[in-house]
Amino acid sequence: MVHVLSSRVLLRPSDPQASRDFYGDTLGLAVYREFGTGPERGTVYFLGGGFLEVSGRSDDPPTTTLQLWMQVADCAAAHEELSGRGVQVLREPVKEPWGLVEMWIADPDGHRIVLTEVPADHPLRYRP
Repeated sequence: MVHVLSSRVLLRPSDPQASRDFYGDTLGLAVYREFGTGPERGTVYFLGGGFLEVSGRSDDPPTTTLQLWMQVADCAAAHEELSGRGVQVLREPVKEPWGLVEMWIADPDGHRIVLTEVPADHPLRYRP
């Protein structure tokens, strides 16, 4: 059995600085650690219960089989704030049939990110 102590998603962007600006400044993710030097240095961000590492560089296009999921307190507020910052909104907030509110955005390379709100009355929050 593998005993996982920590984990992170590794992201190899086409433009590392644009991705650091997006995840650090635009989304406001807090930095966990940084390593290396130069334009392809690594930055690891807190991502709720995990981490997102932006490091290196890749000329490959983003894959549609990997997407980031981030829970936020308020999708409507996130939509307003991120739209105002020029973030590419792929889909505005919608209450899904399963009761969560979801919106989709894209990072500078086009990686899809779902922002999810768990309403106060949703079973994920409340169990009778």
